[in-house]
Amino acid sequence: MSGSMPFYQKHHRHYDRGYRSRETESKLSQYQTSSRYTAGSSTSAISTSRGLKVSSHSGLEASRLSPVPKRAKPTYLAVDKENQIIGYVVPIFRGSQEFVTGFSNTEEARVRDTAAYMARRDLFTSGLEMERSEQISRRETMRESAERISLNKRIYEHGEHFKRINEDSLMHAPEFVIKPRSHTVWEKQCVRLHCTVSGWPDPRVVWYKNNVAIDPIGNAGKYKLESRYSVHSLEINRCDFDDTAQYHVSAMNSKGEQSAYASVVVKRFKGEIDESLPSPRRASTEDGPVSEYGINFQTHIVDKFGVSFGREGETMSLGCTVIIYPTLHLYKPEVQWYRDDVLLSPSKWNHMHWSGDRATLTLTHLNKEDEGLYTLRVTTKSGYETYSAYVFVKDADAEVERAPGAPLDVRCLDANKDYIIVTWKQPAVDGGDSILGYFVDRCEVGTTHWIQCNDTPVKFARFPVTGLVEGRSYLFRVRAINKSGMSRPSRVSEPVAAMDPSDRARMRGTSAPWTGQIIVTEEEPAEGVVPGRPLELQVTEATKNYVVLSWNPPGEKGLEGVMYYVEKCVSGTDSWQRVNTEIPVKSPRFALFDLAEGKSYSFRVRCCNSAGVGEPSDPTEAITVGDKLDIPSAPSKVVPTRNTDTSVVVSWVASSEAKELVGYYIEGSIEGSNVWEPCNNKPVKATRFICHGLMTGEKYMFRVRAVNAAGLSQFSPESEAVEVKAAIGGGIPHASPAPPYGITVLECVCDSMVLAWKQPSFIGGADITGYFVDYREVTDGVPGKWHEANIKAISDRAYRVSDLKENRKYQFQVRAANMAGVGIPSLPSNTFLCEEWTIAVPGPPHDLQVREVRNDSLVLLWKPPVYQGRDPVNGFYIDIKEADAPEEVWRGVNNKATEKTFIKIKNLKEGERFVFRVRAQNKAGVGECSDVTEPVPALTKPGTKEIVVDVNDDGIISLNYEFCDLTPDSKFVWSKNYEEITDSSRLTIETKGNKSKAIFNTLEEEDIGIYSCLVTHTDGASSSYNLSEEELKRLLEVSHDHKFPIIPLKSELAVELLEKGKVRFWLQADKISANGKVDYIFNEKAVSQGEKYKMNFDKNTGVIEMIMESLTPADEGTFTFQLQDGKATNQSSLVLIGDVFKALQKESEFQKKEWVRKQGPHFIEYLGYEVTPECCVILKCKVGNVKKETSAHWYKDGREIKSDEHLGFTEGVLKLEIAQISKKDAGVYEVVLKDDRGKDTSTLNLTDQGFKDLMNEVFSFIANSSTALKITSTDQGIRLYTFVSYYNDLLQVTWHYKDSAIAFSDRIKSGVVGEQLWLQITEPTEKDMGKYAIEFNDGKGGLRRTVELSGQAFDDAFAEFQRLKAAAIAERSRARVAGGLPDVVTIQEGKALNLTCNISGDPVPEVTWLKNDREITSDDHCILKFASGKFASFIITGVNTSDSGKYSILVKNKYGTESGDFTLEITEGTPDLGVTSYSTDAEGNVVFGPNTPKERMKTTVTGTKKQKQKGDSVTKTLPMEKVEDKDKGKVTVEAKASDSEQTEDAKEEVAEQPLTADQSEAPE
Repeated sequence: MSGSMPFYQKHHRHYDRGYRSRETESKLSQYQTSSRYTAGSSTSAISTSRGLKVSSHSGLEASRLSPVPKRAKPTYLAVDKENQIIGYVVPIFRGSQEFVTGFSNTEEARVRDTAAYMARRDLFTSGLEMERSEQISRRETMRESAERISLNKRIYEHGEHFKRINEDSLMHAPEFVIKPRSHTVWEKQCVRLHCTVSGWPDPRVVWYKNNVAIDPIGNAGKYKLESRYSVHSLEINRCDFDDTAQYHVSAMNSKGEQSAYASVVVKRFKGEIDESLPSPRRASTEDGPVSEYGINFQTHIVDKFGVSFGREGETMSLGCTVIIYPTLHLYKPEVQWYRDDVLLSPSKWNHMHWSGDRATLTLTHLNKEDEGLYTLRVTTKSGYETYSAYVFVKDADAEVERAPGAPLDVRCLDANKDYIIVTWKQPAVDGGDSILGYFVDRCEVGTTHWIQCNDTPVKFARFPVTGLVEGRSYLFRVRAINKSGMSRPSRVSEPVAAMDPSDRARMRGTSAPWTGQIIVTEEEPAEGVVPGRPLELQVTEATKNYVVLSWNPPGEKGLEGVMYYVEKCVSGTDSWQRVNTEIPVKSPRFALFDLAEGKSYSFRVRCCNSAGVGEPSDPTEAITVGDKLDIPSAPSKVVPTRNTDTSVVVSWVASSEAKELVGYYIEGSIEGSNVWEPCNNKPVKATRFICHGLMTGEKYMFRVRAVNAAGLSQFSPESEAVEVKAAIGGGIPHASPAPPYGITVLECVCDSMVLAWKQPSFIGGADITGYFVDYREVTDGVPGKWHEANIKAISDRAYRVSDLKENRKYQFQVRAANMAGVGIPSLPSNTFLCEEWTIAVPGPPHDLQVREVRNDSLVLLWKPPVYQGRDPVNGFYIDIKEADAPEEVWRGVNNKATEKTFIKIKNLKEGERFVFRVRAQNKAGVGECSDVTEPVPALTKPGTKEIVVDVNDDGIISLNYEFCDLTPDSKFVWSKNYEEITDSSRLTIETKGNKSKAIFNTLEEEDIGIYSCLVTHTDGASSSYNLSEEELKRLLEVSHDHKFPIIPLKSELAVELLEKGKVRFWLQADKISANGKVDYIFNEKAVSQGEKYKMNFDKNTGVIEMIMESLTPADEGTFTFQLQDGKATNQSSLVLIGDVFKALQKESEFQKKEWVRKQGPHFIEYLGYEVTPECCVILKCKVGNVKKETSAHWYKDGREIKSDEHLGFTEGVLKLEIAQISKKDAGVYEVVLKDDRGKDTSTLNLTDQGFKDLMNEVFSFIANSSTALKITSTDQGIRLYTFVSYYNDLLQVTWHYKDSAIAFSDRIKSGVVGEQLWLQITEPTEKDMGKYAIEFNDGKGGLRRTVELSGQAFDDAFAEFQRLKAAAIAERSRARVAGGLPDVVTIQEGKALNLTCNISGDPVPEVTWLKNDREITSDDHCILKFASGKFASFIITGVNTSDSGKYSILVKNKYGTESGDFTLEITEGTPDLGVTSYSTDAEGNVVFGPNTPKERMKTTVTGTKKQKQKGDSVTKTLPMEKVEDKDKGKVTVEAKASDSEQTEDAKEEVAEQPLTADQSEAPE
């Protein structure tokens, strides 16, 4: 049936037989399979033989529906690729009924006659005659058919000719050639409504759903509208129940409007195949097509090609695997490839292949023209699936280093017999040097010889090529050139013929004898009329090389073709000169060359034919020859945004001045590399581009420039650097925003309402571009249909809805939109009554915002009420409460109304959540409260930073704000008094990375205010800075200091003395560069480096010095150091005159002498003293420059100290130690150092005041070593005491009682025992209670130790005193053996023994003697005596062996008992030596008498005494030492008292009487 469809249907992608009804399809199918006679087979054969598309004339469609048509008039038109009729196709006669079906009645009769003749021929003639008759019949039939075809063609072209010359006849109202049809689809399927509309001028087509215009932008992804070649389509993606509606399309132009309707019904999906549909038609053959009726296909594109990169000259294949379910054998979907939304067809550059499950596109030879977005579209009856990815093509390596890239997209815009205008696009790569121009080459089709068309390079990307041979076809290419060399040639253009456009229109094709095709051209009629004036002459293109004119044919002309003469006239003259004198042009377009650049011309055109030349047209305006097209201005505001880990989205503001814009080139550079690489090699017209192939983690900067035929613009400013990494969501496209909420009415009049609402909680990841408001009327509680309140999006969150009806109720809903589309609408608002407000107080404020949230403060912003009330608003009140608190606890923030629309709320509780509201007031009172804000926690977010004020070295003052957690869409918004700054006359905003800076152009009083910075697309990051009047003054002072800087000094000019008495003048600069310099001035005269002055400048430390060897009277005056570092200066001066100079000069001379002194042994530290904690005084001095031969001598009062016992000389220190200093140590001490190099002396005067100072220091050590004052008791009273580490007799101590010095008496005494200082209070009473202190006098402040003798302390001490006193009395009065007895007494047998010991006690004790613990009594053998109550004697008149044993004496009175023991040993008799007597001294030691033998006197015998007090028993045992008697070899016992006992006994006050051995009473 291809031969029966109109040409405008055959070439449409959407065309199928679906617009027919199912009944028609069924009948047609039956007819095609049953009829033996089809005209289509003939047509198909012919069209295949020549590759021509064939369509039938009107009426042929009906004839095909009948097996044997009766009155058919077939004519076949041959058309080219552009659907232009180029000839007629005459079928070859076959002599068979199959090929003559459809002929006219006359032809049918001739056929019948021929058939009858052939029957007779078979009967009566030979075969030769039959063949000749058949040839004659065929010849006649072909001749008649050709004549008829020629006549019909001329009639048809004549009518078309009149249509072209009459504009009114061409214009007609829109007409739907194909109307949209209704569809019933399953849920989540896609549906496409399409129609074909004719009309001129081209009609404007709008699609509607339920009489509401469809907005594809507002419903991104839902609807897709396409219009191509008068074919218009509406595609609904993923249908749901809401898409069930009546759709209609409206076409309108200046002649009228037409509409067509179709319905879409969406059903719930219940299975793959609908059983109500007829069974699928099976293929009649194994290789035939597969029926898809009743099948719902699911298409998936997998194994996709990604973003691809290639280079010119390479081959690239793009492929995807396509999975279609259910799988049908031999089913082939419609597979189409697009580049930049332009359908690709197979060519030598593009090869397409479908393997059954994989679609492949092969680009055989890449050129930059192949760069773009490639889309694979797979279509089935159930819908389609697409996939897209970008292909980048880089320039091939240049043949010459630094040569530019090849131009691209070479095309021929205008082709005539004598010229062809060639255009191209400039390359993105210029090789590093600007392109000087372009060369155009041509090549005749069929040859390989290229000829350069221009001798000098042309910079304009458009060039007319002349010198062509009429009728021949040419190819063109372009090369770029810079100073480094020539680029590679571009891809060749499509072939184009050099002929007049009218000749090209007349030419329909070439003759083909085997098809019977006939080429017919117009013949010139013999007669005609002179044509009229051409119309609407204008200059369509003007450059310095050529001018192109175009016009419309005259409205009236002869029946023959019209040609034209073109004339020109130089401005200012009346001389018209014909340009094409030889041959007139046939088309209404002409190019003029060889015009003088800079001159002005006017042009006009005349029509001509064989009847003559018509009147000229109206002349054009004067045109100056030159390039009228300027290079576009540079784009601006390049903003990179993160996309994926290898790509960045770059957007920019289009060039403000750009005519005939071709597109933009984008370049990228790694930050800091300064190497720029093109991101695209084919210009893009959009202001947004995704740059792929970037390195992850690197920071890139981008710049853009525009291009048109005149050239490339300057580069835009470089963008901020952006790190290449995946954006939030990994590059997932932004989503549409959530619905707004909180719709309120701000004002109401009789026919309009002002609404306000809150921003959506989720904005979709992109800025909200606007809002759409809908309203509906509510009648008796029943809402009506929604109506749009605004067609264009509004940016504010407040809008006045107009054209409402008074006293009617309305509901409203709001939708938010961003770059991803329009979001879903909000919930319907409350019902509001439209009536005019008449209240006197103002309406509610709105749009409350919270910023700068900190732990204890925040800033609240709002907008004033729309309804002002009776009087203007004059202030606002702000209320606050905790979020969870009841309504009753609202409290005011400000007691006095504020006129501002912002306030900083302080003293918040950290971590608490608060809500706020605002009320406005006027003279009438306070109005209604605003909506309450969302709860806000008073917490400072981590990482929050404040605005920092900075003044740079040039004195420029700026506000700086930094925020680290930026999102790809974040922006810094600066405001003054919380109103966004849009005027750059006062402030210049600069943003780089995560830092933004607001620079004051000129800081003045008008800049006083609160400056704030808000970071969008964050959780409210913001900060503010209050520029007050005081702060303004301070900043201006700092700015002045920076603008006129002073080199800071760490220290001013000072003077010091060096060794040898040198004088050093110096200062130190705090900060100075290596370029700094110094001038040295003395008494206003510059001095320089020389013998007298030595200068030094250490630029690392900033120390500047000038050194003089010595000072002379001529050096008295003022010294100045002058510093300069760039524009920073400073100076410092030092005045040395009068006494100051003299003192410095004297000190310099002294230092010089000191240096001389130090050349030999000398004192580094002179003689001094030091007191140690042990109160030893050490005289010491430190010496230097000594050697082995150096000697040191000490002197006191001129006498050398000979003793070396206290001298020390270690580590260069000489010491003399005075252990216990006293007055005798006072004197003048001197140390003398000397050797062969010289000597040095040091003297220390320790007399008078010097000695007092020394002793005071000793006293200070003593005082500091004293312990706390303590209390103790004795048997005489109470004692206060303290211990010191060392006591000196010169120490002055004062005792105080109640802060008064104590007057000592017999009852109160003080004293020193060793290192103990005490105060004794004898027989204390309560009057002695109070505060006591001991004060040490050290010549300075002294030291005082105190103790409180009162209260419990006094009671305890007094009680202890009483106890000790009683104990002392008892101790003194108890019975005791005072003398003691020997432990062992050895005596010869027969000798007399007399022992006597002292007894004491009061009352007189009782005396008892014991032997072997048994009491003995006095008898003649043993005489016991106790005389005078003091002396107890033990006498044995004649000692015998029975007397041996242990003897004891026991004394007893009421205060105690004490005993003494001794052992008596008897030896054999020896010669009589007399009586042995023993006595003991007071300490119990044995005292020998005069008769004691010497050997006896070697033995000291002491006794052991035992004392027992009343209620107590005390035994004292003296330690014994063994003494060996060398003469006799026997051991005697020697008793020895210990030191402690001796000390203790020494303190006893009880006197002991010695025991005398030689008593008168003792017998001999």
